[in-house]
Amino acid sequence: MFFLRYILTAASVAAFFGAAQAADTAERQYVAIAKLPADSIKTRVGQVVEVDVDLSVPGSLEINESGERLDVLYRMSFNQLAEGWSWQPLADPAVDDYYRFKFLPLQSVTEERGEYQHEDKIGTPQQMKVSWRYDYFLAFENLYDFYPRQVDDDAGFSASLPAAVTGHVGLRAKAVLVEPVISESTTFWKATYGKPTDFTLKKRYLVGKLQEIDFVDTTSGEVLCRIQPGQGRCSAR
Repeated sequence: MFFLRYILTAASVAAFFGAAQAADTAERQYVAIAKLPADSIKTRVGQVVEVDVDLSVPGSLEINESGERLDVLYRMSFNQLAEGWSWQPLADPAVDDYYRFKFLPLQSVTEERGEYQHEDKIGTPQQMKVSWRYDYFLAFENLYDFYPRQVDDDAGFSASLPAAVTGHVGLRAKAVLVEPVISESTTFWKATYGKPTDFTLKKRYLVGKLQEIDFVDTTSGEVLCRIQPGQGRCSAR
């Protein structure tokens, strides 16, 4: 029997910060736009979106404690969007990046879409599973509105925070949508004897101009400090 099940990652569950949470999950915001007729999607240019950044990957947010303060760093040096529409093959690496758009990871959602019988190895029928994963991102091209371009692995957004928020520091982004508003790419891996799963990966992007980055207390939803253009760092009391 065909079945469909959603499995939310820890990051997507953590997107709910309580009463002061962001407006909605990245998935819901993207899907609401994608359902619109093509002409109507263009009318979303200029709309402000607020999204929570996925910090579930170990080491994505580096936190060092110093006395009663935390030095927090979210690195951006490797968050370059490697899609064709971001690629600038003629860029001079001394002054520009090969990938124009940068990204912030937002959420992952997995759908298990049933299974079927198939014989990949002759004489050995197998049950092959069907799995889809949707990864959501915020894509933007104005990172250097916040801090100067630099060849430095530590380049990114940083904050000085009180030690009391240890263990519940989150990151939230606000952006205004620009053309093409949303974008999607698809990669498919066929099930084999050794890996009996048909796996489809869809990368979905909200495309915007970054307006601010907030460091937040994920317990209370309080904005601890805010980074706006012209800043790469903020501090909370």
